[in-house]
Amino acid sequence: MRQARAERAPLLATQTSPYSQLPAPRKRTLMALSNRSRGAPPRMPSVMPIPLPGPAAAAAVSVLNRAARKETSPCGSGAMVWRVWGTGEPLLLFHGGSGSWTHWLRAIPVLSRHFELWVPDIPGLGSSAMPPEPLVPASIADVAAAGVERLLPQGARVRIAGFSFGGHVATLLAARLGERVRDLTLIGVAALGLEAEPRQRFHKLRTGMTPVERAAVFHQNLGVLMFADPANIDALAIHLQAENVRRARFRSRPFAASDGLARALPAVRVPLKTIWGTRDIVARPGVETRLAVLRRHHPELEVRLIDGAGHWVMYEAADRFNAAFLDLHGAGPGGAGPAS
Repeated sequence: MRQARAERAPLLATQTSPYSQLPAPRKRTLMALSNRSRGAPPRMPSVMPIPLPGPAAAAAVSVLNRAARKETSPCGSGAMVWRVWGTGEPLLLFHGGSGSWTHWLRAIPVLSRHFELWVPDIPGLGSSAMPPEPLVPASIADVAAAGVERLLPQGARVRIAGFSFGGHVATLLAARLGERVRDLTLIGVAALGLEAEPRQRFHKLRTGMTPVERAAVFHQNLGVLMFADPANIDALAIHLQAENVRRARFRSRPFAASDGLARALPAVRVPLKTIWGTRDIVARPGVETRLAVLRRHHPELEVRLIDGAGHWVMYEAADRFNAAFLDLHGAGPGGAGPAS
């Protein structure tokens, strides 16, 4: 297995300490919250300022969004929204739970040079309508499969990749599309029928919180689940998390503890690939047990590990992730490029 090292993501809008204007008790609480790492006690004297999202964060999303072609397919009583970038072989990218297409924000500019990217908002998340009942991953996969048949050229073969909950959906979709799928890539997936060690609890938003307090909550929760190194949580990440959580309606978390993805793997008759951050909290206590489940059904499994990266590997270690993804698909420097 090849390994790559995670790089530190730049802060887009790091500010001087935002706590100076708060009352002393609240200031101490937020300083402790922002400095808390996974499993470690808070340290009061020294704290990393929490980057506050500014206009630059929203602008980064807007620029990429405007460059996309928008397509829609039926979904429940509304539409499933797809964004398309690039040209070439179709590659479908499914984001994680409580997310949207913006989970792929740092991958899209690179991958779109090699593929025609189809990046939907999963039903019940982002801009897409709720799926029809029952509200389970299979219903979402049915909607996505109908969307592929409606929007992509008849008979065109596709590659599929899914992150976290999107990997669960991607696996079910690959089983439904059969020979139309060229390969399936899973990134940081759950629903493998494995117990996970307890993790730190998420903090909750409260009515009346100030922008600084809300940013501190998002910063804390990103550190609990999405990032290995809190220093990599920048203003853009906080902005994306805030917007995605605000629009999330479908609750995917209960399915993470299931074996739904693992049970679908035997029906996937195409090569399986996977990418993990070595410090992904979803894989606790280690990645190898997850790889063993994937190999049980797909001994041909190809693996790339991103050393030191957490769950949201394509954001925290974007350059390394993009290189690993392209390498897996023969599209990296010196590679043969996507198969025709």
